[in-house]
Amino acid sequence: MTFQDIFKSSFLESFSSFSLTDTLLSLAAAFLIGLFIYFVYRKTYSGVLYSRSFNVSLIAILLVTCLVIQGVTSNVVLSLGMVGALSIVRFRTAVKDPMDLVFLFWAIGEGILCGASLLPLAILGCPIIGIFLLVFANRQQADSPYLLIIRMDSVEGESAVTSFVQQVVKRMTLKSKTITGGQGTELIFEICPKNGESAFVNEISRMAGVQSAVMVSYDGNYAA
Repeated sequence: MTFQDIFKSSFLESFSSFSLTDTLLSLAAAFLIGLFIYFVYRKTYSGVLYSRSFNVSLIAILLVTCLVIQGVTSNVVLSLGMVGALSIVRFRTAVKDPMDLVFLFWAIGEGILCGASLLPLAILGCPIIGIFLLVFANRQQADSPYLLIIRMDSVEGESAVTSFVQQVVKRMTLKSKTITGGQGTELIFEICPKNGESAFVNEISRMAGVQSAVMVSYDGNYAA
């Protein structure tokens, strides 16, 4: 079959079959799967600020992908045009959290399966991935890390502060030390408090030479 034969009307007509029932069924399944992804993302989100708009966009991405795949598989001309249109689209929004990227791929993958009418595979894979994320992504670490930021007038009391911190926490690591001329010293420790206690921060703030002491929770992604 030559390239010209592809664009003959008889060939195009074979790709133009449209079933309203199948389309509505695929969209309904995609919407229900999207609601499940919405629920899983909301339950497993562990960041500081939850973005409802991003979560809603996962459902929209799933539905749009489903429609695109249905159009591509039903009409060869539309499929060629879609390739050209998508090739000029640029996505400039930075996805900082790796888990957000996982949910994006999950939504796109489910949309492709629904659009290709592979509903059994889409329905089977959805709860498996969801349960995996609910079990592991939302699992809290037994020893949650914290950053302890201490600002001091000078370096003279550094050894006393360091010794005290070692006594009141399970483990500690010096992540950063900044000495500014005339403005004192800043120490940043990664610590693991005993039983999640934070009362020792008050004691550190009252030590000689200490200007301020701040304990901040973080996820381990820190660049000194």
